[in-house]
Amino acid sequence: MAAITISCCTTTSTLFKGTSSPFFIRSLRHHIPTAAAAASKLFDNRRSRSSIIVPSIKNAPPPPLLSIKCYCTEARNINTLDTTKNEANDSDESSESSKIREAANILDIRVGRILKAWRHEEADSLYVEEVDIGEPEPRTICSGLVNFIPLHLLQDRNVIVLANLKARNMRGVKSYGMLMAASDVSHEKVELLVPPEGAVPGERVWFGSVDEKESLPDAASPNQIQKKKIWELVQPHLKTDESCVAALGTHPMRTSAGVIVCDSLKNANIS
Repeated sequence: MAAITISCCTTTSTLFKGTSSPFFIRSLRHHIPTAAAAASKLFDNRRSRSSIIVPSIKNAPPPPLLSIKCYCTEARNINTLDTTKNEANDSDESSESSKIREAANILDIRVGRILKAWRHEEADSLYVEEVDIGEPEPRTICSGLVNFIPLHLLQDRNVIVLANLKARNMRGVKSYGMLMAASDVSHEKVELLVPPEGAVPGERVWFGSVDEKESLPDAASPNQIQKKKIWELVQPHLKTDESCVAALGTHPMRTSAGVIVCDSLKNANIS
């Protein structure tokens, strides 16, 4: 005698061939419509012969089974697993994003003003600038901009300066920072970042909303920036958007006077 095993959620019911209880079929239709339809079709011609039979004979060999399986529980389990994986991925991405923002917030990025600029005597590709960043004395900074920006366009220009990099000797001239600029993918076009009108030299730059300036942590020392490779962690995530606004991911780069931009480069790298 063949039998059918119908599994749904936490319930497994076994019907022997010939089972046709209307009550049982209705119950199946309520709980597992697919299995109910299969059972109804199989037993339509034998409704009058018997009722539900549950095997209870000890030591009797099990009858051959025809299994009709309900996948509602498996589907729920799969969906739950997918949701858990998605939540874990979202959590990892959120954690990574927070780590990058924390690193960016300890960079000492400031509004600066170039007081004087000239060609480096020993390096054809370098300019040397004296830049006011709100300190008692201007900083000397070397920039590889000779092939991209005419010298006269650097004079008396407001710029954005990364100020807590470790000093570097550039062909005999010690450079105490970096002018920040946007560049296209091929690095054939470079534009300096431009602070908004009214920005004051020396003001520290941050990423995010206007209110987030109040929670900005102290800048790290140049040694910490170098040792922990903070700039290397943050720089790949700095870009301009479709409006040429400089940003860290979705967080705009700003001063109290407004956001920082470049002249024309969209979706460009910032370094």
